[in-house]
Amino acid sequence: MNIFEALRESHDRQRAYAKTLIETSGDTPERVAAYKQLKAELQAHETAEERHFYIPLMEFDNGVDLSRHAIAEHHEMDEMMEELDETEMSSPAWLAAAKKLSDKVHHHLKEEEQKFFQMAGKLLDDKQKEQLAGQYQKEFKAQLS
Repeated sequence: MNIFEALRESHDRQRAYAKTLIETSGDTPERVAAYKQLKAELQAHETAEERHFYIPLMEFDNGVDLSRHAIAEHHEMDEMMEELDETEMSSPAWLAAAKKLSDKVHHHLKEEEQKFFQMAGKLLDDKQKEQLAGQYQKEFKAQLS
């Protein structure tokens, strides 16, 4: 498995969790579970991805701006989750904020898969792609537990 396949597995889960989240209503166990799942996935993914994808890419001149942009978007998603944590789950404002987060997640993943992966594919060799996948998966699991 290479780093792109490893990241895509989490991306697919993020899309599914984000979709499920905005289909929930009120302060229900379903909404609580969907948000908890998305938040845990995003936080573990961001940390592991920054350490084992973006930081290695920063070693290349062409990877610096791309990595900074992606990390800035991770920060924006973290701030959106903080806003959700501080908002009453049953309020209309909560669902509006959740939709903003879902839109941001979808935008970020699309950008990564369509732009960043191509650039990174040119910068990293096959051995690096495989090594980074293993490191990413180990870190991701550690972050989730």
